[in-house]
Amino acid sequence: MPRIRSVATAPALNRRTLLAATGAVSVSAGIGLALRPQAPAHAATAAQAPVADSVAHAEGRLATPGPKGPAALAPYTRGTTLSSVATPRSGSTGYRRLGDGAGWKRVVRDELAAPKAGRADRRTALAAFVQLTDLHLIDAQHPLRLEYLRSQNKSAWRPQETLTVAGAVSLIERVNSLHGAPATGTPLHFVMTTGDNTDNNSKTELEWFLKVMSGGRITPNSGDPRHYEGVQASGLKTYWQPDAALRDADKQLGFPRVQGFLEAAIRELRSPGLKLPWYSTVGNHDALPLGCYGSRGDSYLTEFAVGGKKLMSLGSAEAATLAKSIKNGSSPKGAAFHDLLRAHSREMRSVTPDEKRAPFTPAEYVKAHLDPAYTGPGPIGHGYSSANLSAGTQYYTFRIAEDVIGVSLDTTDPGGHYEGSIGTAQLRWLERTLTENADSYVIVFSHHTSKTMRNTHPDPAHPAERRHGGDEVVALLARFSNTLAWVNGHTHKNEIIPHAAPGNRSFWEICTASHVDFPQLARVIELVDNKDGTLSLFTTLIESAAPHATDFSDLTQTGLAALYRELSFNAPGARTDLSGTSRDRNTELILKKG
Repeated sequence: MPRIRSVATAPALNRRTLLAATGAVSVSAGIGLALRPQAPAHAATAAQAPVADSVAHAEGRLATPGPKGPAALAPYTRGTTLSSVATPRSGSTGYRRLGDGAGWKRVVRDELAAPKAGRADRRTALAAFVQLTDLHLIDAQHPLRLEYLRSQNKSAWRPQETLTVAGAVSLIERVNSLHGAPATGTPLHFVMTTGDNTDNNSKTELEWFLKVMSGGRITPNSGDPRHYEGVQASGLKTYWQPDAALRDADKQLGFPRVQGFLEAAIRELRSPGLKLPWYSTVGNHDALPLGCYGSRGDSYLTEFAVGGKKLMSLGSAEAATLAKSIKNGSSPKGAAFHDLLRAHSREMRSVTPDEKRAPFTPAEYVKAHLDPAYTGPGPIGHGYSSANLSAGTQYYTFRIAEDVIGVSLDTTDPGGHYEGSIGTAQLRWLERTLTENADSYVIVFSHHTSKTMRNTHPDPAHPAERRHGGDEVVALLARFSNTLAWVNGHTHKNEIIPHAAPGNRSFWEICTASHVDFPQLARVIELVDNKDGTLSLFTTLIESAAPHATDFSDLTQTGLAALYRELSFNAPGARTDLSGTSRDRNTELILKKG
């Protein structure tokens, strides 16, 4: 069995750890807290903001009695995609049922460094964490949703969208059940969610997300508290009508009739909340209405969001025109969307108004994370701090382990469009952070990938500030030998990209699939020192805790989570390449570092 020396079992603190635990170490900006259960806290303070509340919370965790002794460290596969993956049981067309399939093997990636023999017997675990991304918790009855684009593109609306909360809770259950990190067995330190936590920048969705993560009772319903009022009860053949006998477009493809589905979908459920500390990164769907419109303060869209009218049908030609304007970013502030809604006001259906559907501002997003009601296992703010509120920013750093820091970026563009970029101020902050922490390894987190940071619409709050794309961020990260990985999402696809640079300055970019589209995955990432001049990053994909097989009569919380996965697999027009290749899934990524 490989011998793993874990940071979680270190017998004592050195000076840097002690200073960090007492809040005396500054890590550029932002607040980081205790990252591993029953282990000393590592707090990093923003120079311009007090951290007393955060440090007190971390110290409170230290006082909690831990287990009598550390569990034996050992690799394992159970509960991960190394063991089993949801797979269609039979057939190749029509609605296909899922069941247990063969797991995905681990692949060694050696593009950036050669693996050396015997490393498994001498490696030391430095850090281990879970990445969740693109949860897309959806208020499926929200008046601003664009379901009607399905008239020109089948994939523009997905039949599983009413079950996102049940699916996310099941994912939390899976994370809580993990027996440490799969490759090394070392304790998991924290969870990071890399954006698109919500789907439509709606306060209903933000509340659901925070309760899913921190624990609590959630009623995934808005508008009428007694009934579902969205497109799946509209009687329109465009959408799957699960409770009705109507032979809609999806039933013609084999989708079942599931009586009681909508009542179950909006029923209260409970999230246990994560048992691990968790951090949050912002995505374009968290920052912008519909994930694409830079319409902050737009009174028309705000009133429409909370109002009592909803458009459910649109001709394919008009739908194609709107979809094209969104894709091209030709109407980043939503003028074309305004015009379309006004033109079809008489065709809208009445729904129950709901003030909770209002869009939230960046400041409200940060304040909600700082709300004590959502602290759970911490840290307070989940990475965000009073410094972010004062500066109007959504990026920060935190200490992952004694020699590792995390950097969370804000790659959303307030000017509009779903692709990303960062402003000059954030780029310079990132450069300073990497420079000032040259003695620590760095893992960077963001929502957008390097390939999807091509949007340079000016920020309305800083119109003269230049925006910078993914190529510039890659070039900056490759200047520093302490950069190990850039972890992100957005594309809903597993993809791992090597970024080669001379002088031990190479790093890996790790993009993980979403939890709204099949195969609905999250990823465990482990960092180890191989004690031979190389490091390894192990990546292991996980599914939710819901069983692979479904039962249409099981409308319990668990049954709905299983159905959520199966519906996503069968969604008309869904992409079939989102799991990536074997080299993008369960891997060992080798790096040479000085």
